[in-house]
Amino acid sequence: MKLVVEGLSCSRGGRSLFQGLSFGLSRGQAILVTGPNGAGKTSLLRLVAGLLVPTAGRIALEGSDGTVGEASHFVGHLDAVKGALTAGENLVFGRALLGGGDTSIELALERFGIGALQDLPAQVFSAGQRRRLALARLLVAPRPIWLLDEPTTALDTSGQQMLARLMAEHRAGGGVIVAATHATLDLKDARKISLPNGGAV
Repeated sequence: MKLVVEGLSCSRGGRSLFQGLSFGLSRGQAILVTGPNGAGKTSLLRLVAGLLVPTAGRIALEGSDGTVGEASHFVGHLDAVKGALTAGENLVFGRALLGGGDTSIELALERFGIGALQDLPAQVFSAGQRRRLALARLLVAPRPIWLLDEPTTALDTSGQQMLARLMAEHRAGGGVIVAATHATLDLKDARKISLPNGGAV
């Protein structure tokens, strides 16, 4: 499997964010996307996920029968956690919506250090706990392509270490990662793309 992006251009609100962007990711590889606010980092992830339509260029998944969108799990900078549901119910909902794998709800929560919170409503969680819950969906609804938008937002040191271990495991299993971030992210040997444009999207 190889994720291929060729000649990608994106415009939002009549303004060009980036043009002619090309890269490829084979199994186990990762890319860090950096740049100022409004440069198009989130837009790039949403394009790969199939949530936006590019102005020009193509995004393809070589060596697979499915689409890039079907193979991707997008975790946005907003947690998309339902406060009225418990932590466990949030993951059950995510698995039902996206299609699940072999990892149990209990194990996914334990991996992110919130196993004891399984039966509590997410509305009582701190920002960091909500972020851990959002990231736990990666385990119960696995996809080979992880698209992570500011994944360490609100995470303390232990949470960042948990995420680093899981990203390493994902890549060791042949998965790929495209991560947009302002912060330091522990992605060893990741290539970097810097989007130069600033301003509001």
